[in-house]
Amino acid sequence: MNWEEWEPIYNKILKEFGFSKQKDEEAAKIAFNILKDKIDEIELKKLIEGKTVTICGAGKNLENEIKEIDGTIISADEATSILLKNKIIPDIVTTDLDGNINDLIKANEKGSIVIIHAHGDNINFLGYIKLFKGKKMLTTQSKPFDKVYNFGGFTDGDRAYCIAKHFKAKKIKLIGFDFENPRRKKGKNIEIKKKKLKWAKKIIRNLY
Repeated sequence: MNWEEWEPIYNKILKEFGFSKQKDEEAAKIAFNILKDKIDEIELKKLIEGKTVTICGAGKNLENEIKEIDGTIISADEATSILLKNKIIPDIVTTDLDGNINDLIKANEKGSIVIIHAHGDNINFLGYIKLFKGKKMLTTQSKPFDKVYNFGGFTDGDRAYCIAKHFKAKKIKLIGFDFENPRRKKGKNIEIKKKKLKWAKKIIRNLY
């Protein structure tokens, strides 16, 4: 998905959730200034184009479905902790930095490309970027610029799906996805999370 395709969906999300476009843009600029050694699209293309890609969500069903992993592995944020526990290193991690930071850093050290998403609600977390020493890329919800990309997607899981589609994966498998029953997280509003997962489902199923 390119920016022209994503922008109308993004505008609907801004309206529904009352998010600030200006804050999203500010977050992208802050992240850009923090992260100096960004990788470019070629690295992702090598891992995804023409290949089977398994995207791991952080649903309660992930551990039971791990045996279904095949090909290139993309982990959505908190799913990374579950994969590491099972001695699996994802090839790519999508995160907005609200998962287990230590596990995200560990995966990055062990070779995972970490795609860090900057948005208006995670500005306070962007300082964590400095702790990642491996390969990193930045994404934004708003208009992309320089090496800050926007492949589409709202939550970590559907953003991973959009990335796999953008780079022309031969086949995309989803495991550990539960759009109806999100994990409860301290300090997070469960009802907002449910609304976000409805959007994730729409984006993945092309129902927006």
